[in-house]
Amino acid sequence: MDKKELRFVLQEGEGQFIEFKENLDKKIAQEIVAFANASGGKIFLGINDKNNIKGINLTNKLKSQIQDIARNCDPSIIIKLKSFEKILIIDIAEGKDKPYSCSDGFYMRMNANSQKMNRNQIIDLSIKSGKIRFDEQICSDFKFEDFDDEKFNYYLKLARISNNLDKKDILKNLKLLTKKGMTNAGVLFFAKEPYKYIGNSKIRCVRFKGNKRIDILDKKEVDRGIVGNIEFAIQYLNECVPVRFEIIGSKRKEYPQFPEKAYREAIVNAVVHRDYFDNGEVAIEKLKDELIINNPGNSLVSKKEFGTRSRLRNRLIADLLSRTVFMERVGTGIKRIKESCEQNKNSVEFKLTEKDFFVIIKSEPVSEPVSEPVSEPVSEPVSESEKRQTLIVNYIKIHNNAKREELVNNLKTPLGTLKRDLTKLMKEKIIKRIGSDKMGYYVLIEVQKDVKLK
Repeated sequence: MDKKELRFVLQEGEGQFIEFKENLDKKIAQEIVAFANASGGKIFLGINDKNNIKGINLTNKLKSQIQDIARNCDPSIIIKLKSFEKILIIDIAEGKDKPYSCSDGFYMRMNANSQKMNRNQIIDLSIKSGKIRFDEQICSDFKFEDFDDEKFNYYLKLARISNNLDKKDILKNLKLLTKKGMTNAGVLFFAKEPYKYIGNSKIRCVRFKGNKRIDILDKKEVDRGIVGNIEFAIQYLNECVPVRFEIIGSKRKEYPQFPEKAYREAIVNAVVHRDYFDNGEVAIEKLKDELIINNPGNSLVSKKEFGTRSRLRNRLIADLLSRTVFMERVGTGIKRIKESCEQNKNSVEFKLTEKDFFVIIKSEPVSEPVSEPVSEPVSEPVSESEKRQTLIVNYIKIHNNAKREELVNNLKTPLGTLKRDLTKLMKEKIIKRIGSDKMGYYVLIEVQKDVKLK
């Protein structure tokens, strides 16, 4: 602080970040708490409300008294004390452990005033700071008769968790079941109809004819639980994202309009990081030249930190998905989306608003599903058999492995047709069978990475 800076402060007067006080009074704790709950600020002791310097007796006792007031806030607030001439400046940084309170309650700095917060404001700030987490709250309405054993057993297989233990013991170990009941995360994963208890549990997928949201070609809303919703959304895009081919020698290389790795990651991120206190749903919109994945809830990190730092809004949901193939290391999703789009020559935009987060992947204008290749034309569209085989490969990719009966039931393909498709994929060294023809299971051969539907 120097004289020039002080003159500027006096000219500007009190505001969002500045408070003047002639003396130390009973409201000092309220002001400290208010700045910590907002974006930080400074209190100038020795300046009156008319912006006149009156000065204050700067003693060690005064400084110690102010430090005690800050320490007695809940939680304690760290402040810095600076003096200039006969003025004492209390510097309060934005708190990292909001909400803060003093003996008089919770306060928030709003323009030039420190206002007492009401119940809803306290709850909202607690949610934003991660003190209250939706997925960890108990769903008091849930009835165990609505628990879906099929979803539960499927998840155990995905997560490679032994089902030798009692079902309720496993749920307790996963922190999904407590003495008070099932958590919201447990309901979102394993309820027969999550929407019955949590009204924003669905994923909405929409496909438009052009680049404007006018003519809808297809619309689906699913409520299959978190794993089922993710699988459906990925498969939905696998089936409607066009692919162009290049034939180089005897090999065919495929270039999807939008990279699966990118939209797969964006879908998982949307489910994990969305704000479940918000009534909106995760929405996936496929336009002609754009793919938009939107989830309710703004980012918990600043725009400056975005992409380099991650804060989890839903720790239980993230923990459950991190045990499966759907989620890799926490905090690397944005980087992987960027890298995948760059490799596929797509541009990508991450749009943050006050209440929503958007991933917008753009492609070059597409006129035909199969474009002309570099060296050798592909004269015919992808055949039905190729589409079926792509479905098989994508299913095995998502689930790590799959038995023949499982493929028949989930892909709705006749057994005879499926056998032919599996034989062809094995001959092309895309998949291999482990075990007998009837009881064995199929896995991807490692070199096969990206298989897409037309």
